Amino acid sequence: MRRTALLRIIYLLLLVFVASAALLPSLLGDVRTGLGPYASTVAPAAPSVGEKGTIVLGTSPDYPPYENVDAKKGGEIVGMDIDIAKFIAAQLGFKLEIAAMDFNGLIAALQTGRVDFVMSAMSVTEERKNNVDFSSTYYVARNTIVSRESEPYETSESLGGKIVGTQLGSTQDLYAQTLEGAELKKLNRIPDLIQELKTGRVHAVIVEDAVAVEMTAANPDLIMTFLPPGNSKDGYAIAFPKGSALVESFNGALEEMKASGQIDAIVDKWFATGREPQADSFLNLNFGILKGYIPYMLKGVYVTLLFTLVSAAFGFIWGTILSLFKISGIRPLEWFATAYTSILRGTPLLLQLFLIYYATPQLFQYDISPLMAAGLAFGLNSAAYLSETIRGGIMAVDKGQREAAMSLGIPYRTMMISIILPQAVRTILPALVNECVALLKESSLVSVIGVQDIMRRASVVQATEFRALEALLFAGVIYYVLVLVLTSLAHLLERRLRRSD
Repeated sequence: MRRTALLRIIYLLLLVFVASAALLPSLLGDVRTGLGPYASTVAPAAPSVGEKGTIVLGTSPDYPPYENVDAKKGGEIVGMDIDIAKFIAAQLGFKLEIAAMDFNGLIAALQTGRVDFVMSAMSVTEERKNNVDFSSTYYVARNTIVSRESEPYETSESLGGKIVGTQLGSTQDLYAQTLEGAELKKLNRIPDLIQELKTGRVHAVIVEDAVAVEMTAANPDLIMTFLPPGNSKDGYAIAFPKGSALVESFNGALEEMKASGQIDAIVDKWFATGREPQADSFLNLNFGILKGYIPYMLKGVYVTLLFTLVSAAFGFIWGTILSLFKISGIRPLEWFATAYTSILRGTPLLLQLFLIYYATPQLFQYDISPLMAAGLAFGLNSAAYLSETIRGGIMAVDKGQREAAMSLGIPYRTMMISIILPQAVRTILPALVNECVALLKESSLVSVIGVQDIMRRASVVQATEFRALEALLFAGVIYYVLVLVLTSLAHLLERRLRRSD
């Protein structure tokens, strides 16, 4: 009788769990709209635009002037590559959408079908040719050494025995590997390299000419030195999945743009812009650079809170089901719950996030949105931890409560839902609050797949201004305030529960 009633409770909770999972897409947004300002579309340039449907561009918008987020003007992704992509899409009759992600995830996005093509100042290399197809070259850049004015490096030979920073997977990274005696420090993002250079952790960084101009203009304590030009075949090209039918049509459009001078006009537009250097103030900080960015960063609070609340609710429901599995006395359910908890707690959360985000389209042909993938990953991971917490809370309820309920003839399902579980939740409330706080802080991980949370927006400001500390400190203040509000609400709830005792 007890086992039958417990199974009914489990079935009921499973129905709630399935309903919650079904609601996740509507709560967290579709892949085409779930990136907020990162998912931008091109205004029709001709009546034929969009007649062939939508085409998705993958890019890493932290590399001005090629691509970056204009955070002061609505968060639209702009840049030289973006203008070229818009022009080609309009010429070919496509409606363009833009998916933002880290540079080292672009090839994987092509291979899993998340994007149709990639433009992100990507150079053609033999290694990349093995995995993707390339268009003809549309721009050739020069490698450039950027170093501190107080410790300049003007030749590649002078970098021997020094620590040199490069962007992982870039052409400059490949070039730096040929520097004799240099120790390489590879990071994912250019703004991170600038911070390492300014703090003295690296002696110099190697970037391309246009980025070097932006870096030194924004940081007067840095200088640049152009290296000899390389092979014109090593320029930037558009990447496509292997066997893509788009390569030929894009090449045709590029040739027309070169012949008409459209490419040169776009290059001149973006390479002619400059910026005023920012003066440092107390402790080498200048919070004046945040002017105009604060509303943009605060918009990330909504995404962070939505993600945290949905993940916490999802994790609590599934964690409760798992805890009931563990005390059900039914061996298959106990084994499943134990194995699930072991695997989810024994592997990194970031790995689980990547697997759900990249593997779902490849295995199930479902284009899961970044925010939904993040909600699932964090909810499933949180459930593994909460299942043990909830199980402990249930076991901590005095055995006399069960005996009294049974002696009064209360059905087992009613006893669990109305008597045991409420007392267990009251006991484990501090642990539940800690889990919510951990989810709130760990939500910063979702920025790696392009979700526009607080951390991602801080990274955008960092990439635009080439200064890290100011934006990161402001993001830290936002997180701290959110945690304070959450813990204060939890304390109010605890006091209310104590008064009811």
